[in-house]
Amino acid sequence: RPGRRAMEAAAGAGLLVCERLHPRHDPRWLLLLPPPLCLACVIETLGDGGASLVRKKHVLSCFRDVLAWHAVPVIQLLAQDERVCVHFIGTLFGKSTPFTLTNTKLPFQGVHCTMRGVHHFLSKAATMRGSLPMFNLLGKLADAIPGLADILVIEHGNLMEHLLAGLMYPNEGVKAAVCYLYGKLYSSPTSSERLSVHFTERLCDLFLATLGNAQTKELQVNCLGLLKELLNSDHFVSVIMSNSRRGTDSENTELLEGENPLPLVLKKLLLSRDEMLQVASVQCMTAVLVHSPIKYAPAFIHADIPEFLFECLFCTNEILLWSVYCCLLLLTEERLFFSKCHTVYGIESVVRSLKGILQLNNVELHKQGLLLFTEILKRQPVEIKLFTNLTMCKDAIGVLVEAVKCPVLEVAVEAVKAVAAILRKDHLSCPPVQYVELQKLIETMLKRCADLSLPPINRRPANKAVLRQGQFLLSTVEGFRNACRLAVECQSDPLAQENAFTAPGSESENTLSSFSEFLLRICDSLCIPIVLKHSERISSPALMEVFISTLSTLFSVVPSMQEKFSRKLGISPFSYLFVLPSSNPALNQACSSFLYSMCLSLHSAAEKMEDSSQQEREMSELLQRSLPQLNYSVPESLTLLSETPDPFCLDEALRSHQYCLLLLLYCAYALEDRFVPEAELFSAIRNFLLSVQDQGDCPPLYVFRAVLYLLAVCQDKGEALDSSPLCAIRRVLENTSDLSLVYIHHPLLLKFFLRYSELMGRFGRRILQLWFSWEDYSQIETEDAVSGLSSGLPDYPNSFTTLLHILKGNSSVVLILLDLVCLSTTEVAHKVLMTLSTFLKRNEDVVVCDLLRSQFLQILKQLLVESRSTTLRASKNLPLLLRLLFLVQLRNEAERELDSTDFKLLHHVSNLCGKCRPGDVELLQPSLNFLYWSLHQTTTCSQQRVVAVLLSSVPLLELLQKVLELTWMWPCRSGPALSPSEEALLCSAWLLTASLLAHQHRYNSEVHQMISLDVEKVLNAVIFRRKKPALLLGIILQFLRAILRQNFSSSLLVLVVQPTAQSRMEPSLSEDDASLYPLATWQVLSLVVSLQNLLVQKDLLLSQTVVTCLEVLMEYLHRRNQGIALHVVSQPWNRFLLFTLLDGGENSFLHPEILRLMTLFVRYRSSDIISQSEISQILQEAAKAKLAELPGATSHALRLFLLQVRVLTSELGFPGLSYLWFSIHATNVRCLGGVAVSLSHIAD
Repeated sequence: RPGRRAMEAAAGAGLLVCERLHPRHDPRWLLLLPPPLCLACVIETLGDGGASLVRKKHVLSCFRDVLAWHAVPVIQLLAQDERVCVHFIGTLFGKSTPFTLTNTKLPFQGVHCTMRGVHHFLSKAATMRGSLPMFNLLGKLADAIPGLADILVIEHGNLMEHLLAGLMYPNEGVKAAVCYLYGKLYSSPTSSERLSVHFTERLCDLFLATLGNAQTKELQVNCLGLLKELLNSDHFVSVIMSNSRRGTDSENTELLEGENPLPLVLKKLLLSRDEMLQVASVQCMTAVLVHSPIKYAPAFIHADIPEFLFECLFCTNEILLWSVYCCLLLLTEERLFFSKCHTVYGIESVVRSLKGILQLNNVELHKQGLLLFTEILKRQPVEIKLFTNLTMCKDAIGVLVEAVKCPVLEVAVEAVKAVAAILRKDHLSCPPVQYVELQKLIETMLKRCADLSLPPINRRPANKAVLRQGQFLLSTVEGFRNACRLAVECQSDPLAQENAFTAPGSESENTLSSFSEFLLRICDSLCIPIVLKHSERISSPALMEVFISTLSTLFSVVPSMQEKFSRKLGISPFSYLFVLPSSNPALNQACSSFLYSMCLSLHSAAEKMEDSSQQEREMSELLQRSLPQLNYSVPESLTLLSETPDPFCLDEALRSHQYCLLLLLYCAYALEDRFVPEAELFSAIRNFLLSVQDQGDCPPLYVFRAVLYLLAVCQDKGEALDSSPLCAIRRVLENTSDLSLVYIHHPLLLKFFLRYSELMGRFGRRILQLWFSWEDYSQIETEDAVSGLSSGLPDYPNSFTTLLHILKGNSSVVLILLDLVCLSTTEVAHKVLMTLSTFLKRNEDVVVCDLLRSQFLQILKQLLVESRSTTLRASKNLPLLLRLLFLVQLRNEAERELDSTDFKLLHHVSNLCGKCRPGDVELLQPSLNFLYWSLHQTTTCSQQRVVAVLLSSVPLLELLQKVLELTWMWPCRSGPALSPSEEALLCSAWLLTASLLAHQHRYNSEVHQMISLDVEKVLNAVIFRRKKPALLLGIILQFLRAILRQNFSSSLLVLVVQPTAQSRMEPSLSEDDASLYPLATWQVLSLVVSLQNLLVQKDLLLSQTVVTCLEVLMEYLHRRNQGIALHVVSQPWNRFLLFTLLDGGENSFLHPEILRLMTLFVRYRSSDIISQSEISQILQEAAKAKLAELPGATSHALRLFLLQVRVLTSELGFPGLSYLWFSIHATNVRCLGGVAVSLSHIAD
């Protein structure tokens, strides 16, 4: 048969088919495997008592090999008959070979049979070492058979005694097998629960002792495996740690080691050099702490385990690093971890570890390390300094900079959280504070935000990437807020103000002020734009709450820049959008705090009174009380202002809300954020005033100040106020003790008060006084000084320009200003006089001269009566008043008869000059200008009286004598040079003296005091100029011309002639010197040379004076000695001079000075200088010129030249001569360099 043949073939194929036994076996037990297997043969061979032991072992070994390769068919065959399976297991246990079953999947009865066999074997084992295979078998069966642990515990619990015995046996192989099996048992929840009592009462201490004394790695690993399974249960953790705490309560270290408390056991494993054991140890600690860090952390901390955990951070094993991070993170929840200074010991390890792992490509490790760093920074007590040296602090900041730059956003999110945590004063207070490093950190953080792509604008739920970006931005803004708070905290610490180690005289950027200014700059350039762009796309109340809180903190970062910061924020309208209703209480509170800070900042900036604390307290209470409730839209806000409270209602909430809203509107308008239209706001405030008038209420002064400001700003867009609201304003102002409490320095407010006569008449003077007390005139003085050196108009501030416009449109204000000169402080009066002076300069068409002169007389009389000479000289306002008086007089271009007011002013000013000393330049300059103007800008009748008044003032003439003598003292090599103002005073003194000399001779006026001058010094001042100013030289020449015309003979002048060295040697004068006396021939020749040199300079005013002086000198020489006159005029140098002056282009001879010079040469018949042919050529060129278009001075000089030519050659004639008449205008007084000069006086 085929089956028979198969069995025969199988019998001859191997040992697993027994020839003797196989024929009687059913074929179903045969498996045709390589090699063939008859399960019946194997079972019967193993149970055959006659078979040798060697054969049985060999058969069993071969059967094990088959199971290793073909377990499934063998098990399926065995499972066909449960009875056979049980018999086979019993046979195996009888042969003491249980290892064969480790790879089998036994049926249910087989399992129980195996357990019984195991128990039987363990019960009869002679030694525990012999039980090792059974323990290994159970462990492997537990791995292979699901649910075996529950079967073993529930139905074969008697095996637990053998396990305990094995754990106590002094063989680590047996203990390792037992621990492995225990680990499998406690991995099942059911078994774990049933073995709870067993563990508590019998196993716990034994297991901890085994773990503590384990020497082999196998036992250590299996013990840790069992421990990890136990630590999954709260109950077992509690039992184990209770046992441990019993040990840790003792101070005896040997006892602790003897009892093997868990923390010390794990500490021992942590100190091993095996990273696998270290990882397992740390993971076990973490498993304990997860259940309750507060409860179990002290045991580990008392065992100094954190110290060794920090040491493990120097490794490169990523799994160990991760485990240590997790364990330390749990320890940070216990206060003892910080109070024992473990963080101070380990912070350097954490920083170095972070620096190392950032080079790895392990995102989760990065996140966990940064999270640990963040928690340490957050929880570190303030009184314990974390960073003990500067290098460590800088390293920590550097690590955070690199972490923020990480391209993985999840890592960057954790990094910015750490940045927010490190920005604490106690962390960074190692002197010096590293402000420069912090700036880099903050800038890196904000730039990382700026590099993020903007989220899409949609209403769908945001994806994870968008949410992560939002979280990053939120953490960044929190970090920036902490930086601002750090700057505020450092303000109270002198050591944190600047780097104490900075070298003397050098500047350091590592200062608090630089850091604070950096925060303001970067907030403006990065923080605000980033947050606003993000908020435009996604609504995030949490982000806005932190952002607004940050802005509130920034108000205190640089206290001196609060107002500027407020105005910078207010330029954008976003700040007031927060007033709109919001369902987020935190955001509402942040917005309220922000607006509160801004309002108080503006109030402090506008408040100049010293005692403003009461107002600030009241305003603070009002804002804190009403701001959170003030959630209105714009139309609702305007309606709220127009409402009138019920007179029978005691609730003052409506008025409080109105007052708070007015303060907010004032804040907005002060910051140029006009989110409410001006016309509508003006109408609403008008209704508010009517309501206040009807109710008889009196708003707080800080609220009424806001009302006045808003009315002033909106006035141009609204209609004029009628009597009712004006009465309300007057009533409140009249009840105000000091108008400064409601005053705001703004040009529109000044314009508002001066617009309405009801307000100007009653309050105009005080408002103007406040205006000038607030106004800074330093820039105006600078602009005036600059404009004096240039031809353009000065660029005044807008506020000053507004006041000038008001003065131009309302002359009544000018009278109020003059009152302020008498009734205000010196500072205010000084500013008023400067204002009036500028107003008169820029508005020549305004007729106020008569109005001002009488007021000036009263002010001047008051000052002269109330002050002594020393007080007058020290007065700061008197020079301004005199300059203003001169400006008023200078505006009268036409000659006019002087009235009594003019002569009184003349008398007072001349007396004032007599009380001064030559050094009182500020007083004398405008005074002499005024006297000079009075002498030249009037009619002949008045002029004679003016001369008489001035000559009657002996002190004035004595003063002129002293001032003129200063000319000889300057410049000297040893003394300092004169200032421009002193030069101008010399010019005015010489000019006034020359005018008095000429007019005294003209009117033959009586002289009460003579002026003494040395002729030689006067001539030397011109001959030896020593870089004297052109104007001063010209005026001295003017004086010289006057005395030459009078032949050095005047009732006013005493000329002193000092003997020269030559006159001392020669007892008698030569004929020429005698004819020229008091001049000498050499002086005349030197004077002529000096005048010629001055003429070459081509200075217009100086040239006119020089030519006039040459004309008068030639007349003097012609009268005294014609020979010398002809000698002087015929010098060859004169022709060269003329050609030099004519070297100026086409028709250059048509200049008044050149024409007059040629006229002089023609007059004295100097044909060598200008020939007849040259005269004819000049006449031909003059005939081609358009005579009607020539300037008046040129026409006049040309006429004189032609007349002189006609006298010389009676045959000459020139058509059109009648058109050349020219009369010098009499009203041409100008102010040159601060000196009043009459051009007609110079050109005459």
